[in-house]
Amino acid sequence: MAAEAACAAGVAVDLYEAKGSVGRKFLLAGKGGLNLTHGEPRARFVERYGARRDAVARWLDAFDAEALRRWARGLGVETFVGSSGRVFPLDQKAAPLLRGWLHRLREAGVAFHMHHRWLGWSDGALRFATPQGERTVAAEAAILALGGASWPQLGSDGAWVAPLEHAGIDIAPLQPANCGFELAWSEHLASRFAGAPLKPVVAHWVDRHGVARSRQGEFVLSEYGIEGSLIYAIGAELREQIAERGEGVLKLDLVPGYDESALASRLAAPRGKHSIGDWLRRRAGLDAAKCALLFELTDKSTLADPAALAAQLKALPLHLRAPRPVTEAISTAGGVRLEAVDENLMLHERPGVFCAGEMLDWEAPTGGYLLTACFASGRLAGRAAARRLLGA
Repeated sequence: MAAEAACAAGVAVDLYEAKGSVGRKFLLAGKGGLNLTHGEPRARFVERYGARRDAVARWLDAFDAEALRRWARGLGVETFVGSSGRVFPLDQKAAPLLRGWLHRLREAGVAFHMHHRWLGWSDGALRFATPQGERTVAAEAAILALGGASWPQLGSDGAWVAPLEHAGIDIAPLQPANCGFELAWSEHLASRFAGAPLKPVVAHWVDRHGVARSRQGEFVLSEYGIEGSLIYAIGAELREQIAERGEGVLKLDLVPGYDESALASRLAAPRGKHSIGDWLRRRAGLDAAKCALLFELTDKSTLADPAALAAQLKALPLHLRAPRPVTEAISTAGGVRLEAVDENLMLHERPGVFCAGEMLDWEAPTGGYLLTACFASGRLAGRAAARRLLGA
């Protein structure tokens, strides 16, 4: 997107790619249907960017979700809004969009150079590792869009951190985002219920400001803990809890359709010959996965007391030990701090060098927000680099 914006402004553009082909992570996103963006109202959309919402909102002023859909349409790809509000191409594939995009860029004059891994600078020139050995390239302006540290096999390995720190650039530590969290499950739960969805549930937690928060959604039990869309949406809060307190705490409402008193009354009826699992299915609507989670975390005395059991079902505590490693995450938090760049994403310490995409210090949950902000930041950096070169 940065290359497209700079080229459209009338400057010559060379694009250097570490791998043998471009857009590998973009194609990976297509395996899930290519969730390009989201159709929710602007105010809610911007809130998804958490602590960096104000900065990202400025990127979106020039290229928001609707602009992204128009851009895709210009490449012959129509989109639709799904039932969840997520926006996808009609064919839910990434490859046709990427092919059309690359064709348009080549026709516009963008020169592509594969197998060029950026190493830093030498006397102001860009250094690249290539199959033919190291190469230096002098550029009047450069845009770095080097990704985070998740999916290293696709090129996003965070190796750029060292040369940027060496150059005096302030970088927030790279951390996993949109990832699972670890709990100490029993072997029974881990082996029998890994992959089982929990839906619907309401998660309750206390945020960094001490404010009680809640969110309804769904997630999945895994052999190591929990993962899924609800967990990704609040992952930044959970990660901060663990960093500050040594653990993150979620309280789950497994039965959002009942209030606690009504639930206690239903559970107080005689169980007869029914097993506790069958009774919970009949009286509280719990499926096997919810029952397994309840039994994992609840003692026998609580299971035998209708009032205590109702309270447990409405606020089942999960104690999260750690996020999963960044190499397993969908995306990355941390990166070049936004305070290290100006309003056009140019590095204060390196005039003429811009940064874009996931390597910047912002994050968002899945749902189209990641791609939208990456596109918007690339467009902003590309246009600004072109203005600098053209003296506009």
